[in-house]
Amino acid sequence: KSLQPLFDRVLVQRLKPATKTSTGIYIPEKNQEKLNQATVIAVGPGITNTTTGQVIPVSVKAGDKVLLPSFGGNPVKVGEEEYLLYTDKEILAKIEEN
Repeated sequence: KSLQPLFDRVLVQRLKPATKTSTGIYIPEKNQEKLNQATVIAVGPGITNTTTGQVIPVSVKAGDKVLLPSFGGNPVKVGEEEYLLYTDKEILAKIEEN
């Protein structure tokens, strides 16, 4: 299955937290930290400016790493995979890896 967001929405998947420490000790699921970083899976075409009629494109693209707010987003489940749907303006930052 494939999801294509509409308007200025962005479909992301949170990065998975570490399940064990560097020494090999497993971390219980309830103690794993909830990461606020995600990978962009798909983006909508953008939103139309009501005065000019021009489409304002989304500021991220599929494959980008982004910083998410600690709350918000609409959970979406496709099969066994869990995703979150945000609007473009809700995403806090794009993470550049040098």
